[in-house]
Amino acid sequence: MGFMVLSGLGGIGFVLVGVAVNVLYLRSGLPLPTSGKGLEAATDSYEKVADALKKPSVLVPVTWLCLTLFAAGLLSVLWDGSADQRAWALVGFAGVLLQNATFTCVEALRFGMATAARHGHGSMAGLWGMSNVLFGFNQAFLAMALLGFTAAGVGGGLVPLWQACLGYLSAALLLVASLAAPYNVEGGNRLGPAGLIGWLGWITWTVAYSLSLLLR
Repeated sequence: MGFMVLSGLGGIGFVLVGVAVNVLYLRSGLPLPTSGKGLEAATDSYEKVADALKKPSVLVPVTWLCLTLFAAGLLSVLWDGSADQRAWALVGFAGVLLQNATFTCVEALRFGMATAARHGHGSMAGLWGMSNVLFGFNQAFLAMALLGFTAAGVGGGLVPLWQACLGYLSAALLLVASLAAPYNVEGGNRLGPAGLIGWLGWITWTVAYSLSLLLR
């Protein structure tokens, strides 16, 4: 199997596994940072789902592997273009790496909050606030990935007009949503709809780019 095929499958795998994990989280009652729950409600929820949190989290590292394979394939394809294309592709690749690193922290914080909720609640406030803000800031890295790989793909003729518009619009929405991250520390979500629409655009864009890699 060639790397481009593996990369395309990685992008689709990232979306499928990522959506499945989020569905499992929601069904278990996990309070996501975008839920708008306050500290008390979040503490009660984490106390109840501490054990159920483990099973879906086993799949999360698979999403990071799949997304890295996808991004590496895009970087390889786009690297043969102009200097501008290579620069934009590096911006996109950096966004993916930063997203993976940030979400590693977000996932680890969930286990920290589950432990705090079951043992005295003492550090729960700080962990919940940090998780909310970090989750919000992570949207900036998704915006970087979208902007960089879209601009590079447009320059190389790899991205059609509709996908370019989707990529730029989703990047703008995610970046705007990330600016409100410091105000989400208490669990509120001022620009949640913008971030959600941007995230849906991100996964659609990822599937479209993955299909382009598979059809090369």
